[in-house]
This record gives sequence, structure tokens and C-alpha cells, in this order.
Amino acid sequence: MNVNSLQVALAGLPIPVMYFLDTVGSTNDFAEELAKAGAPDFTLVVADEQTRGRGRLNRRWTTPAGTALAFSLVLHPNPAEMENLGLFAPLCGMAVCQALRESCGLAAEVKWPNDVLIKRRKACGVLVEAHWLGSELQSVIAGIGLNVSLASLPQAGEVLFPATCVEEQLGRSVQREALLAVVLEAFLAERPHTGSLAFLAKWENWLAFMGEWVQVEGPTGALNGRVLGVAADGSLRLETETGAEIVVSVGDVRLRPAANTFDSK
Repeated sequence: MNVNSLQVALAGLPIPVMYFLDTVGSTNDFAEELAKAGAPDFTLVVADEQTRGRGRLNRRWTTPAGTALAFSLVLHPNPAEMENLGLFAPLCGMAVCQALRESCGLAAEVKWPNDVLIKRRKACGVLVEAHWLGSELQSVIAGIGLNVSLASLPQAGEVLFPATCVEEQLGRSVQREALLAVVLEAFLAERPHTGSLAFLAKWENWLAFMGEWVQVEGPTGALNGRVLGVAADGSLRLETETGAEIVVSVGDVRLRPAANTFDSK
């Protein structure tokens, strides 16, 4: 992957500015600096290698050279999107999910709130960061890391959730530039509908563990519940073992299949 191959693959997309970096610490950090300097909406930063990438809760996410997709978008939400800032993360996850389903034929799912799974293994992580100056939003930086080749997979002891990659699931090689183009197309197509009933319905249709008992771990401890879907603000709806419905807000939580279920209803 190089700047020329990217320009060819992305030629039909409304990208105002694109930066390709052979190596970078973090595409999100690089994009943030661009935003501070006035980079327009949908500015794209792509790195072949990422050495200090991070996921939610500052978890480490590195990208060895030539193995994966590591990119960030500079976003400037319009007034309508300001009402749904918390949904930019699942929007990214859904864009990746749609791209994998449509271009690769893989039954990808979104693990709440925004990771992408293939056959219950993590293939993609998303980190969306809003940057404020006082009460004024300066930018939203959306970072996506998608494992493409086997060499992109972390060591087993470095992950909290089993990992996989696109080529492992497909059994063949994939052109990263073409896959990136499909992801960005899906993002652009879904972005105007973020927060709509159709958006929420699609999210629930692709929601991992839907109807299953799971364990959610947060700063106050763990709880078990059956996944009912998502709320309008992006929170996770769960049914507890007593039959009550609770809502878990997007934040410092982790979702895993529960070790033990209470009822198969």
C-alpha cells in the first residue's frame, strides 16, 4: 500500500485531503493535530504501520507494517449530528461490518458498543474521541483498526478477547486499499441516518450476542443479563435474571459471553 495505490482506490470518494504515512505513533493523534490546524470534515489519515495506537480505555493497539488497516477521520459534526455524538463509534463499527458483509461475504457482527467480530472473534477496534475547547466542540476523531492479514494478529496473551483477521476468515489475500474504499463508502452512506430508527434497527440486526446472556464489566463491578438491543442513545438494553430491564450506558464497560446463564428463555 502506498499513496498512489490509495489515490486510485479512493478516487471516487469525496475525501478533501488524504495523508498516507509509512509509519506513525497514532493515526488519531496525527488527525487531532490536523484538526487543530483547520483540516476539513472527512480528512483521512492512513498509516501502513502504527506503533502507539490505542483502543478504548487506553488499551494498546499496534499495527505491524503491511498487515492491516489503520486509519482515522477528522469529522466536524453538523447541528443534527451533535445530538448523536455518542453514536459515531457504532457508526464506524457498522461501516466496517457492512463492508465485510458486502465485499467479503463475512457474517460480521458489532460487539457493543463498536468492536467488530467475525465468528465471535475480534477483527476490528474503533476509538472515537471528541475534542472540546470549553463548551465548543472542535472536532471528532474516528479511528479504526482492522486486522487484515495473519501477521496483524496480536499474541494471545496481549488481548482480552479472541482475535481474528479478514484473510484468516476468507482463506485468501485481500487488497487493503479496496477494502478501505468499501468501508468509507459504507460510512458515508450510513452517516446521514445516524440515530434514525433504521440505523438502530440495522445495529440490532448485526448486534453480537443478541438474545443471549452476557456479562458486562464496568468500574463498579460485573453484571449479567440477556441482550435485548440498544437504546436510542446507544446504550445497551439488558434483561436481568429477575426479568427487569436495565440500560448500560456507553463507557467503561466490556462485553463478554457470560460464563453461566440463568435461563434459556
